[in-house]
Amino acid sequence: MTTTTLNFEQFRALMMAAGCDEVLEREWAPGTAIDTHTHPFLVNALLIRGRMWLAESDGAERLLQAGDTFSLAAEVPHRERYCAEQGATYWVARKHAGSAAKA
Repeated sequence: MTTTTLNFEQFRALMMAAGCDEVLEREWAPGTAIDTHTHPFLVNALLIRGRMWLAESDGAERLLQAGDTFSLAAEVPHRERYCAEQGATYWVARKHAGSAAKA
């Protein structure tokens, strides 16, 4: 899913049907940098505005732009940097450990 033709409610419905238990919009201010960290949940996200750089534990950074998607398994170390000029906004679906999969 690399299209931004979805609206938030459509993205939410798709992700909930895929077994995620939480879907929200995250907005990041220009120049925000988040050092290496992990999350206790699986992540599927769609960047809808701006640009960000995502680096996983191997150290390689990849540039993501509006329309790009990314996924991270739970507990994967990573770091994030957001465009200095405009920041970024993405929709993120999370699946917490122990969540029942939706049929």
